[in-house]
Amino acid sequence: MARNKIRPAVKLRPTAGAGFADVTRENRRNDPDRMVPRTYDPAVGRHADFGEEP
Repeated sequence: MARNKIRPAVKLRPTAGAGFADVTRENRRNDPDRMVPRTYDPAVGRHADFGEEP
């Protein structure tokens, strides 16, 4: 997959403050705002909200 400015790699950190991080790619053209996906956090052992790291 080509790396470009439209679909950059984004590092996600949990809002719960655990030490786990997740990396994903986001389409800035379709979703220009910050994304807050709810994914599984193995450090906590349950699903948690992840926010983009600035």
